[in-house]
Amino acid sequence: MRTMNMKTNEDICCSSEVARGRNCCNPHKRCHTSTWEQLFNAIQDPVLVVRPDGIIIEANDATLHAAQKSRKEVVGQGICKIVHGGKWPHIKCPLEEFLKTCTPKVEDTRLPGFFGEYSVTISPVKEMDGKIDKIMLIARELTSDEIQKVDSIRTAKLAAIGELAAGVAHEVNNPITGIINFAQILLDNYDLDPAGITIVQKIIDEGDRIASITHNLLSFARADGCEREPVNPVEVVKECLTLVQHQLKMDGIMVVTEYPPNDSFIIADFGQLQQVLLNLISNSRYALNARYPGTDPQKIIKISCLKKEDKEHPVYRLIVKDYGTGLPQSILERIFEPFFTTKPPGEGTGLGLSISYGIIKDHGGDLHVNSILDKFTEMIIELPSKI
Repeated sequence: MRTMNMKTNEDICCSSEVARGRNCCNPHKRCHTSTWEQLFNAIQDPVLVVRPDGIIIEANDATLHAAQKSRKEVVGQGICKIVHGGKWPHIKCPLEEFLKTCTPKVEDTRLPGFFGEYSVTISPVKEMDGKIDKIMLIARELTSDEIQKVDSIRTAKLAAIGELAAGVAHEVNNPITGIINFAQILLDNYDLDPAGITIVQKIIDEGDRIASITHNLLSFARADGCEREPVNPVEVVKECLTLVQHQLKMDGIMVVTEYPPNDSFIIADFGQLQQVLLNLISNSRYALNARYPGTDPQKIIKISCLKKEDKEHPVYRLIVKDYGTGLPQSILERIFEPFFTTKPPGEGTGLGLSISYGIIKDHGGDLHVNSILDKFTEMIIELPSKI
């Protein structure tokens, strides 16, 4: 049995040599290697063989087709760079970290490097001595029904987080209101020295800050009461651009807009949609300035408005796209969570996108992201267009 296992390993090694355009190291194995290579490349789904540290040591033809890369561009690279498009130095790739555990797993996830949603099966390959130095990954592209199921699971997860956030906010809100009120009484009714006045004022200021956070958490869980009426999304976009055009001009950012030929209306709250769009534009501005500190022709924000004609579920789509830093795959599924931010400490609260997500969901719509690191980020809003 040991001889057979070693023979298989030699076949794999020889196959790698043949795939790189070299002669097989063992002429007696060439027939076996050729057969193994044909079988490997006949698999229609992307298959990769990697080391536990994530370095790719072999890939079939379906992988090269899905990644739109040559073999030289894939073999020898890190798995995250190929299937996710890369990562930020300060954020670890969950896939690479999991491979180090050398355990099996099946996960439905988006692979930007393969331009789609996939079911990834991770299968460690044990040697005769029990060691694992190879791991096989098979990526099967999900069907449209499977993608909808995955999206519904993600939505349910965010809904659960929203309920938890609302519960925490309610529990914190009442005692904070009491602290602020008692501090105000101290300030108004007692003769305090300057140091005491400063301390009490700080208590009030910090209490107000906590109250603001709890309000934002409630906004994520469910939108505040609002008046909805027929709204033309194009007018919302134009109003937002009027508010930020000076700021964008100072940063050297150009805005490209695409509007439908005819006016379309949706039932929505104008102010809340404006809040969402301003947040998305602000994030695009930050990403562009981070990638291009000075002037650059790629400092562009594209805003598209279009109506998807569907008799059963007509949808109005708003897309905000920038060519800034992009987002690594490892954080895409977390960006709508409260307090999660990609910005350095002190530069973001982590509530902007979560609140925006809550507003769009409350309108019966959807907010999702499409991004590849160092290439682009696309925020897509879909709202019911039937009035």
